[in-house]
Amino acid sequence: MSYIGEGTPVFRKTSFAFFAAGFNTFAILYCTQPLMPEFTKEFAVSPTGASLSLSITTIALAVSMLVFGSLSEVWGRKPVMVYSMLTASILCLLTAFSPTYPFLLVLRTVTGVALAGLPSVAMAYLGEEIKPGSLGSAMGLYISGNAIGAVFGRVFSGLLSHHLGWHIAIGGIGVISLAATLIFWKSLPPSRHFRSSPLQIGQLGKSLAYHLKDPGLICLFGLGFLLLGSNAALFNYIGYLLTDQPYSLNPSLVSWIFIILTIGMFSSIWNGKLADRHGRQMILLLNLFLASCGVLLTLDPHLLSKIFGLGLFTFGFFGGHSIASSWVGQRALRNKAQASSLYLFLYYTGSSIGGTAGGMFWTSFGWRGIVTMIMGFLLFAFILLAYLSKMDVKSKQVAEYKI
Repeated sequence: MSYIGEGTPVFRKTSFAFFAAGFNTFAILYCTQPLMPEFTKEFAVSPTGASLSLSITTIALAVSMLVFGSLSEVWGRKPVMVYSMLTASILCLLTAFSPTYPFLLVLRTVTGVALAGLPSVAMAYLGEEIKPGSLGSAMGLYISGNAIGAVFGRVFSGLLSHHLGWHIAIGGIGVISLAATLIFWKSLPPSRHFRSSPLQIGQLGKSLAYHLKDPGLICLFGLGFLLLGSNAALFNYIGYLLTDQPYSLNPSLVSWIFIILTIGMFSSIWNGKLADRHGRQMILLLNLFLASCGVLLTLDPHLLSKIFGLGLFTFGFFGGHSIASSWVGQRALRNKAQASSLYLFLYYTGSSIGGTAGGMFWTSFGWRGIVTMIMGFLLFAFILLAYLSKMDVKSKQVAEYKI
């Protein structure tokens, strides 16, 4: 059976399905981010406490992905993804009726568990079904759906909350996510290269341990952690900064700031193609540099400088994630679903830790504290990439020597 190549009708159909899937997942995941100031006011919680509405969901998602990746080896890739999207959409609707903040956090935790079924399996499906030369483009299109979903979830919920309240905002996201689930179910072709295997819990532990023995994969997992940790810290608290003095922007206007994340739609696709053409190391290095410049630019007191800095960071973030995530699928020689799950486990754990830790830096040191923390994350990312590149060079030299 042939693999799916770029430019074919089935490639376009598959890409459209995963675009809808990414939209569904990230609209639900990030719909509470612009609502954090509202939670602070209504439920009398601190900014750090309000950040839990996102952090607790991402950590639940991260842990659950380790299990869903293995379940997909038994039940199949498409069924796990479809049921995951459907359950998460229904839970999102129920969250809209939360009477208290603790109840909301419980539902957001369960939603994180349900959401895990899609991202933990999507990378494995693409790695199995897409031609290696087209994988960068396919992964870029999937991540662009993530970007659009993340933007829509933030902007839509922020605007709707300002006019109709946060209950209606979250409920509206749930309804739209149900439609995205239907599109995914109808559009995605069944797996052609997947072979079911019995569930073996012991084998799962061995598989995870196998991947953790590869220093290259560990570097990639670390890069995912640092990238999303930086992103969560930056965007969790930008709303607090811009609604406070001296900017005093309207909350509905601040929600439009998240439109900047649409840059990720173009960045992920473009960088995926550049990585296929020019090599992953060089393009990933460039994206880390752009992200760093963007973060530093937000220190400028002028509003336009902050917005441009957010855009520059967003370009580098999505480009870096697109390259690192596809690199995992190619480096893992077996049990790709578990390798993808480990990457995403660290990726979303980074969001939880970075997003919550950012609250402490914000409370103690203000925006300069946020920037300092993120720059520390990105500096470590440069170190991991340098180590990974050094290992790649040695591997190529060994391969050439054997030839």
